[in-house]
Amino acid sequence: MAVLGGVRWVTRTLVAAPNPGAWRSLCTSAVAQAASRSQGEDVRVEGAFPVTMLPGDGVGPELMHAVKEVFKAASVPVEFQEHHLSEVQNMASEEKLEQVLSSMKENKVAIIGKIHTPMEYKGELASYDMRLRRKLDLFANVVHVKSLPGYKTRHNNLDLVIIREQTEGEYSSLEHESARGVIECLKIVTRTKSQRIAKFAFDYATKKGRGKVTAVHKANIMKLGDGLFLQCCEEVAELYPKIKFETMIIDNCCMQLVQNPYQFDVLVMPNLYGNIIDNLAAGLVGGAGVVPGESYSAEYAVFETGARHPFAQAVGRNIANPTAMLLSASNMLRHLNLEHHSNTIADAVKKVIKVGKVRTRDMGGYSTTTDFIKSVIGHLHPYGG
Repeated sequence: MAVLGGVRWVTRTLVAAPNPGAWRSLCTSAVAQAASRSQGEDVRVEGAFPVTMLPGDGVGPELMHAVKEVFKAASVPVEFQEHHLSEVQNMASEEKLEQVLSSMKENKVAIIGKIHTPMEYKGELASYDMRLRRKLDLFANVVHVKSLPGYKTRHNNLDLVIIREQTEGEYSSLEHESARGVIECLKIVTRTKSQRIAKFAFDYATKKGRGKVTAVHKANIMKLGDGLFLQCCEEVAELYPKIKFETMIIDNCCMQLVQNPYQFDVLVMPNLYGNIIDNLAAGLVGGAGVVPGESYSAEYAVFETGARHPFAQAVGRNIANPTAMLLSASNMLRHLNLEHHSNTIADAVKKVIKVGKVRTRDMGGYSTTTDFIKSVIGHLHPYGG
């Protein structure tokens, strides 16, 4: 556990300075069985790192199965403690939320699928997913958008990082009807959280050897709210003279990403803009199925897909692409200082894509999820997995 303690210290150092009907049908017997099995799976394994697993909705459980199969084949010393939290599968309650929070607070590290948020209003504005992130103060979302060798897209050799503040902004869940037919939705911007995410971005750039940070905003229209965010970024930038600092309005940023994404290195932005840019940028390198992501607080690290899509139409069809989740799992292992296992799995995934014989439908192929998992496992062996 001394190693894990060291990992937590590194994270603190980086952060401190970081159709409803269709959805309800997703509660398949397989998911229900997994939920019942998980009650007896929280058994400590000596010498293994405990990690909270939250499969989520849509193809999340299938992607987590991929992670477990690959970890097993690679003899990864990780013990998953599986919990289920879903607003569309009748698996959401205050009790379940507290169980998940308790596990995540104890283990400090988690891997999660997309927890779908229904659009209908049932008296609570904040979704379980948002509440989970707020209670853990997971303020920094990091998405590394990088081209995969062997898979050609409109733009190749891309390598940029999107850092998003995800505890305030437009997702503050503060809405009310001030007059009949008039809704006010409040966007909250604070100096404290704006400075925190800006410092996280510059610390990340420093740690990763990156040379430029671009602050994305709409301060020309939201002069006070985004103006404060921009001001905080400018103030923090002065503390990092070796890192080039630029600013860009969000609408121009979207256009520039499509026309010339190579100009970007690290981008930092408020909540809603980050959500949009994460998805736009993921589309540049192959889509939601290939880009990993992670979220950090001062104490906790959560690993997930970079573009959060449940892909509900693919449930049970064995066609989901596990690349993003496997790469995210690899990043989790690196966070745990399991460098060998991390590199082994990431290299195996990238080799499968580079060879090009096994590709899921979203990448233009006809292979199944199972085919992809088997191919990745097959590429583990040269590394002595």
